[in-house]
Amino acid sequence: MSERPRLLVVDDEEAILETMTFTFEDDYDVLTATSAVKALELLDREGPVAVVLSDQRMPEMTGVEFLTEVFQRHPDTVRIILTGFADMDAIIHAINDGHVYAYITKPWEPDQLRQVIRRAVEHYELERENERLVSDLRDSNHFLEAVMDHLGMGAVAVDSEGIVRAVNRPAADYLGITEHAHGKLLSEVVPPALMEKVAAAKGDDQTERGYQDLELPVAGGVKLRLSMHPLESGDGPAIGQVILAKEISHEPLRRRFEDIVEGLVDGESEQGLRPRFIESEKAIAALQDEVRTAGIATPGMGELSDRASRTLTAIEYWLAADDALATEEFPDAQVLMNRMRVASERWPLGERLPERVRELGRRVEAYYESGENPKQLVL
Repeated sequence: MSERPRLLVVDDEEAILETMTFTFEDDYDVLTATSAVKALELLDREGPVAVVLSDQRMPEMTGVEFLTEVFQRHPDTVRIILTGFADMDAIIHAINDGHVYAYITKPWEPDQLRQVIRRAVEHYELERENERLVSDLRDSNHFLEAVMDHLGMGAVAVDSEGIVRAVNRPAADYLGITEHAHGKLLSEVVPPALMEKVAAAKGDDQTERGYQDLELPVAGGVKLRLSMHPLESGDGPAIGQVILAKEISHEPLRRRFEDIVEGLVDGESEQGLRPRFIESEKAIAALQDEVRTAGIATPGMGELSDRASRTLTAIEYWLAADDALATEEFPDAQVLMNRMRVASERWPLGERLPERVRELGRRVEAYYESGENPKQLVL
């Protein structure tokens, strides 16, 4: 399709169509139709068209009737009517019913007609550009909201009057916001008992940085850390603040989990790693039970449960590979390699592996390459 704007001229006189084509063909792709019916078929088939220029007096359908139908089917197309001084009623109807952009009276001045068509095309292109920008902005807002809603931290932006301008889903869940909050006072959408704690965290100065740990009365024991951050507009004063709500219910359990895992890397007893693995399995399983029974469905709790599950898988696979090498004459080498690979992927500390696990990996690789198995425990 040509990148030039498209102009459709509708008139039952062939001579008028030829004149219009000659006048505008250097600047636009000119389409013509000798009747309104043919013009509608052409628009439906060949659209979009930037501008339609239609005569008023035509058989089958008047220009006003035609442009009214164009408005219904193709509202983006700019509509212009060509009529005589005696048809002022038709012009009024065209403006009211056909939503015409302009009317041209017969006989017309060629330069004036060119100017009107040029402005109509510019109007069409400006409207399309505005629509594109609005669509891009709408899409950007959707993407931004999707990102914000998937953050583990709640975020609420309020202006200097305390009116909510943005809120993500975690913040709505944590702060008990159950209705559309945009454009309302924060105090109107947050439950009163919780709002008292939020206000206490804010302090006297609404732009003051600070934080406060609190237990929510609306979310079954969920603990939050609220922090306040001024929302700057550039060189001027703060225009509001952002309230961040970080869920910290899982932090004591997370620290216990990390202590268990770090202990497996930092120190190995003379009895080897196996007893510590078995002991750690029990401790991590007990921690998982605490996560489940806490009844707190937050991203932090979910992530901790997932890390614990993956760590148990890693320990299980390492122990299984060690047992297979020690008790079987010819264990499946490929299975052992797969277990070592999966276990390393599940391990929460990445490349920081216990030294005996590294030795187990070397033993498995040597067996995979040579087929020789000394049948000794490594862990």
